[in-house]
Amino acid sequence: MFTTTKYYHPYISPFDPCQPITTKSYSTPPQLYVGFQPPNLEQFSPMEALRAGTLWKIFYDPYYNPYELAKGGIKG
Repeated sequence: MFTTTKYYHPYISPFDPCQPITTKSYSTPPQLYVGFQPPNLEQFSPMEALRAGTLWKIFYDPYYNPYELAKGGIKG
């Protein structure tokens, strides 16, 4: 299985006046990992598809702010 969230460690200058963020993250869309659209993919119902923004469940990728998740601001 793949993960759509990637992490990296940026360079931190010893002269940086701000508190550094040692690990940063970014999200990649799930369609990057599907070479072609396979037949008979599982689909959302029409109303669910309108809410999700896609018809196919494999391409659904909600965004959650990682800082809010760390603080407990978003309940999953």
